[in-house]
Amino acid sequence: MLMAGRPYPLGATLAEEGGVNFALVAPHAEAVELCLFDPSGRHEQQRLRLPACTNGCWHGRLPSAGPGLVYGYRVHGPWAPHLGQRFNPAKLLLDPYAREVLGEYAGEDLFLAHVPGHPAQRDTRDNAAIALKARVAAPLPPASALDSRPRIAAGERVLYELHVGGHTQLHPAVPGELRGTYAGLAQAPVLDHLQRLGITTLSLMPVQHRADEERLLKLGLRNYWGYSPIGWFAPEARYWSGRPRTTPALEFRQLTDAVHARGMEVVVDMVFNHSAETDELGPTLSLRGIDNALYYHLRESDPALYENWTGCGNCLKLSEPRVLQLVMDCLRHWVLELGVDGFRFDLAPVLARRPPGGEFDAHAPFLAAIAQDPVLARCLLIAEPWDIGPGGYRLGEFPPGWLEWNDRFRDTQRAFWLHRSTGLGDFAHRLAGSSEEFRAHGRAPTASVNFITAHDGFTLRDLVSYNERHNLANGEHNRDGHSHNLSRNCGVEGDTDDAAVLAERARLSRVLLAALLLSQGTPMLLAGDELGHSQRGNNNAYCQDNDITWLDWVRADADLTAFVARVLALRREAAPLRSNHWWPAQPQPGQAALRWLTPEGQPMATADWEAPGRHAMAILFESPGMAQQWLVLVNAQQSAVRFTIPPGRWQLRLATEARAHGAGGAGLPLAHVQDMPPTSLWVASG
Repeated sequence: MLMAGRPYPLGATLAEEGGVNFALVAPHAEAVELCLFDPSGRHEQQRLRLPACTNGCWHGRLPSAGPGLVYGYRVHGPWAPHLGQRFNPAKLLLDPYAREVLGEYAGEDLFLAHVPGHPAQRDTRDNAAIALKARVAAPLPPASALDSRPRIAAGERVLYELHVGGHTQLHPAVPGELRGTYAGLAQAPVLDHLQRLGITTLSLMPVQHRADEERLLKLGLRNYWGYSPIGWFAPEARYWSGRPRTTPALEFRQLTDAVHARGMEVVVDMVFNHSAETDELGPTLSLRGIDNALYYHLRESDPALYENWTGCGNCLKLSEPRVLQLVMDCLRHWVLELGVDGFRFDLAPVLARRPPGGEFDAHAPFLAAIAQDPVLARCLLIAEPWDIGPGGYRLGEFPPGWLEWNDRFRDTQRAFWLHRSTGLGDFAHRLAGSSEEFRAHGRAPTASVNFITAHDGFTLRDLVSYNERHNLANGEHNRDGHSHNLSRNCGVEGDTDDAAVLAERARLSRVLLAALLLSQGTPMLLAGDELGHSQRGNNNAYCQDNDITWLDWVRADADLTAFVARVLALRREAAPLRSNHWWPAQPQPGQAALRWLTPEGQPMATADWEAPGRHAMAILFESPGMAQQWLVLVNAQQSAVRFTIPPGRWQLRLATEARAHGAGGAGLPLAHVQDMPPTSLWVASG
């Protein structure tokens, strides 16, 4: 028998007075039934009406319940899509606060709340046998206190974006039963590699429970990247090893504990901009059936349709206090119980759009709530600062304390090094931290997350091996993925055994990596780039859960891996190259300065910045009082350039061309006049 229970906390929680308290926000519903299932989740055993509703929250306490109970909800109310109401008690619904999810959506039309082919009619077929269900979770062991976790200084941080499944699926040092799992990623050889590289922060692609799109399922594919969430509190069970006495949540916590023990951080990619329920023709899995008009942005002109600023069919309405509460509770759960140190927010402008009209607001409720939250305000917060809605490109407009993916850094570096289609001014602006975008409101250069490649697009190897995308495996006739990649195949499309082509690709890979890792800002490396990983020209491998995306550790490029480790070691040594402060435009005597010089050793004048076809210069970092000064030489031209080196005893510490890139220790002495090979970057100390 259900007792009244309490309207807080939301979800299914162990009650102090015994049993489990259930609380579900559905203010427009007429009744809510709690449905109990056998442990397998296949057989419904009991339906109990939640006896109380407080301020739109339905709740009840089941004294006999405990961890392991499998449940779902049936929510009663009007079926009126034209008014935004899509209640259908024939469809069992997943608790949005579920800590553990049973089952997978396989694309069956039984999940449709409407009659297939007739979106205005309610479907009365019952889907409980195959529906997603929640399991009441046992408490996790206490997580480490926030103050005891590693704290990486902003200027020291190096992000490494990886996919939990693909990272270890082919790793020879990971036991077969652990490959592709949270436990596999926590294995010592995997973390050893990251530490040897100099990585400080793992940035995990989505690890929340997801539901693959019907279109992909019909093609025999799945949403490998995971940007299709439906259970935000629950770590994805597909990355769980299934070992006895573990759960997905416990195994994920063991992963974060292992990373923290290495002195590193964990960031997870959160997708709160949309859900897996897609558009008005999509499945009813959870929020749509609980209270559609509350949880989603609906079109004012026709509430039967959804706003689609994400390109995924719907948008969560974080301007609603109860939806914002769901998001905030979820984020605190991942920090306090699952042990993460921060978040990357996919299509983040959606989270700050307000009705009516959906304009982006830098003071939106979500951003304000994060700023004042005593837990979340201390976390690492990273925005993907664009969506496809009106005015959706918001680079540099997130509040102080936020970091943002900087796609303009990516495009500038590609254009400069691969095509010489952008000039020295643009290159210098990005190398020095993109001040035009990030200097306002007290933000530091580290607010710019610099990257050359990310999960979305070519890998580094493919960037220098393909002129065109090769996405036929995705089943969209090669129409998907970005067509403007600024890539360069070096004369041959794809794989080749031509030694000259391979040498050019290797040189370009090294110079791009060096430019990334030695620029002001927060560098982000795509997992596998240091290994020479290729996706065979697929620049949108979101649905490829196979050897296209799985990292091939056996055939890794050991020289490239060693080069990345050397560059990052140099970055740690050279404090001016990772400064967390803006360099003054007009430095005063005795003040630290960044000086831009022509190859002839003279200060850059306006004519030098604007000279067409000139892609070479020197960058002198002067830091009075420091034992070492640093000099960066840049030559993106197709021919060698003669540099006049500033006075002093300079030692070459890094050179990206093959003949010198392995030089270490004190380096090689630089002559006063030095010829620098084409497409290369040097770093010297003096």
